[in-house]
Amino acid sequence: MIILATRNAHKVEEVRNILAPLLPSVPSISPVPAQLPEPVEDGATFAENAIIKANQVARELGVPAIADDSGLCVDILGGAPGIFSARWSGTHGDDAANLDLLLAQLADVKHAQRGARFVCAAALALPDGTVVVEEGHMAGQLRYERAGEGGFGYDPIFQPEGYDVTNAQLSPADKNAISHRGKAFAALAPHIAQLLN
Repeated sequence: MIILATRNAHKVEEVRNILAPLLPSVPSISPVPAQLPEPVEDGATFAENAIIKANQVARELGVPAIADDSGLCVDILGGAPGIFSARWSGTHGDDAANLDLLLAQLADVKHAQRGARFVCAAALALPDGTVVVEEGHMAGQLRYERAGEGGFGYDPIFQPEGYDVTNAQLSPADKNAISHRGKAFAALAPHIAQLLN
């Protein structure tokens, strides 16, 4: 068994969907048990926070753990919200409030200056302290209004480069094929496969 160090149901489903075709022989990927304390994400980078989460679960449960830390980096905001994406509005995990605040902050910003990128660091940690980290990026533009019902987080306003729809309008399979999380976990998959062989 591999534990995915998150309690975010959307993320669990997305990571399972990303890894399933890459690692068909992987045992079940389970979310972190509720009794484990939330890790303190005090890293300065996505990679540091992913390592913190994966290491905590691997050490406490004695099994391999994978984790990611991801967020939206907006060019005109100097890379913010960045590692604070999930708590940009002050409340962790309040997607609607985070999105509303970002839209308000960018209300007067012209389209040409609304460049952004999603970043994901995916980490694999073993109970012995071994850690592997891979990163993925997804460039695009931020829209002025929400569009689409799929995805989560900032997906309804993020239009990937080369597309005329938002992440929230893409099918899960299409999004995973181009997303920052899809790229990071695809790069991590060979390390997971090697561990299991």
